[in-house]
Amino acid sequence: MKNFLHKAYKFSNSWTGTIVIVLFVIFFVAQAFRIPSGSMKDSLLIGDHLFAKKFAYGIPMPYIPFLEVPLFPWTKSLKLVDGDTPKRGDIVIFRYPGNIKEHFVKRCVALPGDELFVANKNLYIHFREGDAWIKKHYKNYKTETYNNELWVKNPYMKKHPGIHHDPKIIEDGRNPMPIFFFDPIKVPKKHYFMMGDNRDHSNDSRFWGPVPYENIEGTPWFIYFSIDKNWEIRWDRMGKTPTELEKPFYMNKARQERIKEDKKYYGIT
Repeated sequence: MKNFLHKAYKFSNSWTGTIVIVLFVIFFVAQAFRIPSGSMKDSLLIGDHLFAKKFAYGIPMPYIPFLEVPLFPWTKSLKLVDGDTPKRGDIVIFRYPGNIKEHFVKRCVALPGDELFVANKNLYIHFREGDAWIKKHYKNYKTETYNNELWVKNPYMKKHPGIHHDPKIIEDGRNPMPIFFFDPIKVPKKHYFMMGDNRDHSNDSRFWGPVPYENIEGTPWFIYFSIDKNWEIRWDRMGKTPTELEKPFYMNKARQERIKEDKKYYGIT
């Protein structure tokens, strides 16, 4: 055993060992991502650099960094090993179904079997567990009855304060209809409905449909660097997880006031 550990130590200190270890971490443990757009504002901001936990939802197909070439090209599957599945409210990193070379970061709002629709920007969900379960777990939320089913109105805005709408985006014929009205659908098996927290500025499942499980890569772990458009470092965000950044302590006064207005407008208590 001692001899094995000595050889492993020597290997890890060699150039070959270092490269193998780094690639193993990138392929299976953690990978660096940068938030390029404002679709997850105010939860994740443009200029946030984060590590993704790649083993959170099974083991995705490893791709060679920068080239986006699969390590095992003979298989068409995007998932090597199935594992846990996203939970409602999780922030998820996935390969965009329209182009698997692109990564998107959105919040999972509905699981397989859930039903949902959007009306006047409000998100309504009938969870697959049924009315009795909804009454028990969402007793402090606004609910409405449609087609003899109980639907929860905006079920995530209370727990995740980064979710918001842009009051400047109004229905005037120029803006995409799914932002305002999205017809009821039932999420298919092994698919997940994703939406951005910046609801009126997000290209998400409202436009191109639910995400297959095999496209899911992982979840944000923590932010290791953050810089704004003026090249100023956001020191208060570094080392924080998305959950920590949702706490009022890390939100500036303007964000807190905007959240209060949103909650008032959408009837969230």
